[in-house]
Amino acid sequence: MRLPRVSGTVVTALLLAQTCLLLFLVSRQGPWYPAGGKQRVHVLVLSSWRSGSSFVGQLFSQHPDVFYLMEPAWHVWAALSQGSAPALHMAVRDLVRSVFLCDMDVFDAYLPWRRNLSDLFQWAVSRALCSPPACNAFSRGAISSEAVCKPLCARRPFGLAQEACRSYSHVVLKEVRFFNLQVLYPLLNDPALNLRIVHLVRDPRAVLRSREQTAAALARDNGIVLGTNGTWVEADPRLRVVSEVCRSHVRIAEAALHKPPPFLQGRYLLVRFEDLAREPLREIRALYAFTGLSLTPQLESWIHNITHGSGPGARREAFKTTSRDAHNVSQAWRHSLPFSKIRRVQELCAGALQLLGYRPVYSEDEQRDLDLDLVVPRGPSSFRWASPTDEHSKP
Repeated sequence: MRLPRVSGTVVTALLLAQTCLLLFLVSRQGPWYPAGGKQRVHVLVLSSWRSGSSFVGQLFSQHPDVFYLMEPAWHVWAALSQGSAPALHMAVRDLVRSVFLCDMDVFDAYLPWRRNLSDLFQWAVSRALCSPPACNAFSRGAISSEAVCKPLCARRPFGLAQEACRSYSHVVLKEVRFFNLQVLYPLLNDPALNLRIVHLVRDPRAVLRSREQTAAALARDNGIVLGTNGTWVEADPRLRVVSEVCRSHVRIAEAALHKPPPFLQGRYLLVRFEDLAREPLREIRALYAFTGLSLTPQLESWIHNITHGSGPGARREAFKTTSRDAHNVSQAWRHSLPFSKIRRVQELCAGALQLLGYRPVYSEDEQRDLDLDLVVPRGPSSFRWASPTDEHSKP
């Protein structure tokens, strides 16, 4: 599909105008605090498509202390699809900042017709938008269901999203539209924000297998990643998007782990999907501790159920969090991808494999041998900056 071309000058002018408007709006507001007076915690789940980020998003969304939105910057890319990912970074960052501050007026630029909660992308996966004060489909402490929420809450007024956001101690956003860490430095230095970054990665070979199952749904995003000026890209035989995703993970992880700036101290955590799949409760406890949350018995039971289902899940469930065998999901690429593609991904993503702790395979026999562990064990502090509380807790 090809959209009408818009010049780079026009796109740049629109982005600058939007940024000026946002700076004016945010300059008039201070930080909002939830009931209780403590500063709100802001968490950015930073990942890429088909990396298990919807699952991790739900780990936060179902928590009773969390207001969660899935990919609010989808609206930026949908409205400005002639732009490239780097050109749109500033607009994405400005929108994310405003949502962290519960300023939902930022969506005026992208949803001028907004009337209902259902105008937000994937709104019904947010438990907070399905429970009071946004809606009464579920109590705040209950585990929500997208299928139940949609018919009951779709026509609730859009303004309730802002009211709901301000009533929670944690605001968590999941995003797949940042390709370096430096663009987030202004947010990390922003006194109005108390930001934590959870950087979720997954074996690039597994990512490729999942992307091939959802190629049509990713076509517009692929075009923006590749900078095609509005042309959608469904077929990607040279694996250019996967290659760029690998490079972006390397850029982000190296910036955070190799001589990071002081303001990142205690505020970055790298999580591998495979570790979550193998030891979900242990990894999720660590994830919650990093973000100032605790694991409730109800959440523990729900997590066990959704990670101990049968099989990897159906294609129609690709963008949903359903009960699956998490370890089976993480290994599915080993018996479904041809070795020729695996070898090519390993060539393109060699740096990511090495940095993130994934072993390459050198033959189809190694690929199929599930007794051969391809996830390199990591130490307790391999992928994070130790926080000051960690230092005090050492014997």
